[in-house]
Amino acid sequence: MAKLIFRYSAMNSGKTTNLLQVAHNYEERDFNVKIAKPAIDTKAGNYVSSRIGLEREVDYLIYPNEDIKLDRGVQVLLVDEAQFLNKEQINELYYFSKYYNILVICYGLRCDFRGQGFEGSTRLLQIADEIEELKTVCFCGKKATFNLRLKDGKPTFEGQQVEIDNQHKIKYDSVCGDCFIRILTKYFDK
Repeated sequence: MAKLIFRYSAMNSGKTTNLLQVAHNYEERDFNVKIAKPAIDTKAGNYVSSRIGLEREVDYLIYPNEDIKLDRGVQVLLVDEAQFLNKEQINELYYFSKYYNILVICYGLRCDFRGQGFEGSTRLLQIADEIEELKTVCFCGKKATFNLRLKDGKPTFEGQQVEIDNQHKIKYDSVCGDCFIRILTKYFDK
């Protein structure tokens, strides 16, 4: 069972919904399951919350530049928003999977609204035992692979890499590569 798995996708693919379903499935079989998320993800407080309304309180908030602490007996660790972790924290998760013989499944975005990698995701792509893509659909019907940042309803490619939903009227949407390039080109041709 000792594995580090990275499940990634663009926004709105059901990553958190999948995480909650996986937690339920393992708990139904009496596994000791814990859920963690980076403390920087403030949109649901101490909960993981899916867009379809499912939520659950997390067992661990992971703070920037702090070691991850696990309770004894954890068999399955599910991490939401793993892109916000740093390289050292991802290395710790890999170590936990091997040393403590636990299953660690990380969910997150592969890249940001500019198409650039997050530190946590980049490290997961480098060292995860398994990498799985969860798929979602662009408004044009193609497979969405990029995240589009909307500020006051309009696309933007400016700002800090991390701006959580509802800050400064920021929202995110998933788009295919074709739509991303078309929107990007229009944005910079203004």
